[in-house]
Amino acid sequence: MVKTIVKTAAVASLAAVLAAGTATAAPADPAAPGALSAGERLFPGLGNGGYDARDYDVSLDYRPGVTTMAATVTMRAVATQSLSSFGLDSAVARIDSVEVDGAAAEFTTQGEKLVVTPARPLRKGVPFTVRIGYLADRAKSPQSPATGVQLPPDLAEAVGVWQNTPDGFAVMGQTDREHAVFPSDDVPGDPATYTLRIATPADVQGVGSGTLVGKHRVGDRVTSVFRVGRPTATDVVQFAAGHFTEVDQVGPHGLPVRSYVTTAAKPAALDTARETPGIIAWLEQRLGRPYPYASAGTLGVNRIYGGGVALETAAMPTYSALSLEHHETVSTMAHELTHEYFGDAVPVRHWDDMWLSEGHATYYQDLYDSEHGGTPFDEKAESGYAQNNEILAQNGPVAHQTFPTGVMFGTDLGGKLTLYALRGLVGQATFDRIERTFFDEFQGRPAATQDYVAVAERVSGRDLGTFFHDWLYGSTTPAMPGHPEWKA
Repeated sequence: MVKTIVKTAAVASLAAVLAAGTATAAPADPAAPGALSAGERLFPGLGNGGYDARDYDVSLDYRPGVTTMAATVTMRAVATQSLSSFGLDSAVARIDSVEVDGAAAEFTTQGEKLVVTPARPLRKGVPFTVRIGYLADRAKSPQSPATGVQLPPDLAEAVGVWQNTPDGFAVMGQTDREHAVFPSDDVPGDPATYTLRIATPADVQGVGSGTLVGKHRVGDRVTSVFRVGRPTATDVVQFAAGHFTEVDQVGPHGLPVRSYVTTAAKPAALDTARETPGIIAWLEQRLGRPYPYASAGTLGVNRIYGGGVALETAAMPTYSALSLEHHETVSTMAHELTHEYFGDAVPVRHWDDMWLSEGHATYYQDLYDSEHGGTPFDEKAESGYAQNNEILAQNGPVAHQTFPTGVMFGTDLGGKLTLYALRGLVGQATFDRIERTFFDEFQGRPAATQDYVAVAERVSGRDLGTFFHDWLYGSTTPAMPGHPEWKA
């Protein structure tokens, strides 16, 4: 928090004399505009420079029958350079007001950028606060400029950021659409903590990522407040509203597990949601580390969510309730809950590092399946190995995808096979130490591919540069350690 200090005239005069007489004082860092890009290769217009976001406080006002929602977001950040102006990613319907450290600030919108000029420059290393009043419109789900493809209206609506349901909505922010929900530095390399507030009629439940920390009722309106206390990337922040059945359970070590499943779902969906604590217990045993968030849960919405996907929204992954009605979705739940460790608690630094998230989730999903009556782990890996060259031809190398959409779907198999090959090369015990060391060192801060490579080399005592280069940046699948008979 920036404190305002009021000086007496005498003190101010003395300060002026001292300043004038200090000929050797270092010149002030000149203020300059912050960059309007974080340098993402696949999403060149995404992200901003000049500051490090630390926390967001977001409020949405949901009212049935209309698609617009009055909203505010307060971003707390630290300047990493002296700033005359700075940007935020923003694709919301309208910006109404901007304040910096409590003072009105000038602002303009340029495409999906909100450019803010504070009344006074911001100094390097100094915390500052930006409060933005805006209007969100759930009838507008702007497509990512990075894709370069105009989707048909029905498909664009199915996969849009606003997932409207018969009695409310949910959000699909990955990869670069969360800034249509709230202005932000919408890149995985700038994680933050969050307070999420959603106001609803008393007969409608508001749901958000993280832990429910309070409910406040005024008249016929209730504001539900959720808190994500671990630095997490913007793209996995969830807001939802609707009629839900709550399922309260206790997980390992007393972990609160609260799931929300639309009341329109069949009872089988609730049964599947109740598998959450057991999957978390398995992950804790397998990874050797406690679940990284203060609470857990499952969100099942009354919609074919995201056109038929699931999303690792923080502390409470999101699914279509229709998919939860099928017990086979437990496999997908293992995938998404693995993401709570890799991808959420350890965000990727750049979208080119997405294999660290998706590869881990697919690896442990397949391992979970094999230990719970599914296809044996090695057999599943061999089957995937046979298909990998086709995936590489379609999407490009695992850590250098050809298209922006590849980070959603193109790194799962190649990332999983890279981890499988590493285990075969260094052995199970060393692989487990690599995994735990990597998680311990990077939880709460973004990790790049080279960070994982460095940990693997340090823990194993081996030079693994060529190994990782071939698996992550090659255009064809390398030979699988321990399985020379496998054919790609």
